[in-house]
Amino acid sequence: MADFKTHISASTLVGIAYGYWGVTSQSMTLENGILAGGLCSVSGMLPDLDSDGGIPLREISMFTAAVAPMMMLNRFRDYDLSHESMALAAMLIYVVIRFGAFEFFKRFTVHRGMWHSLPAAGVSGLIAYLAMPTTSDAERAYKAVAVVVGFLVHLILDEIWAVEVGVARLRTKKSFGTALKFLGNDAIANVFVYALLFGLCYTAWSDNKIAARLRERAKYDLTQPGWQYTPTSPPSDWTVPQWQAPDFGFNASLPSAERK
Repeated sequence: MADFKTHISASTLVGIAYGYWGVTSQSMTLENGILAGGLCSVSGMLPDLDSDGGIPLREISMFTAAVAPMMMLNRFRDYDLSHESMALAAMLIYVVIRFGAFEFFKRFTVHRGMWHSLPAAGVSGLIAYLAMPTTSDAERAYKAVAVVVGFLVHLILDEIWAVEVGVARLRTKKSFGTALKFLGNDAIANVFVYALLFGLCYTAWSDNKIAARLRERAKYDLTQPGWQYTPTSPPSDWTVPQWQAPDFGFNASLPSAERK
């Protein structure tokens, strides 16, 4: 099995290539390219969260708990949360991730179980997608795919290291086939992971509709009845109408005697 340094080195190199591809071929900004590359690099440690302990679990738990609240700041703004509510939500997210989710991995998962699988890679990508800001669906998908790619790099390396090549012989270890899989040996774990995958797919689909409504709402002034549109700048051919005196139905040029 590939060690920690091999996993992180490979996912980092792939992350650099993925970030470069996004900037040069997909019109992504440099900031988005760097962030996607970093997500791919860190995601190379994700499959080892099901290990009993060690570097991957410690590093990922601290990194995710610290970064996830920051990535959700724009989402908090979309829901018009106050600064105090944002701070409270960030603290709750940190506590849930740091002392809830990762404690679950330590207690209720086994190494090379269903977290070492292709559906788990999809779960990781969907979680990242939902945590991203909602300003652009393309950018969200680009960064979420970076997480999936980093996850898959780890699984592929595990399968490669499960093959022993010698002189005139090729032998596979017992661990061969336990990484790139769709189903594990535990039926309950299989049902749980697939239920989580499909649940996150539905949530992401619903979130796209909610995000579209939030972006549409930002174009309107909700303080006025009827959702009146408030343009950010006037059209180029827009002119200020000149004031004209009202016409009350009589000719102001007539002599005063005739008007009587």
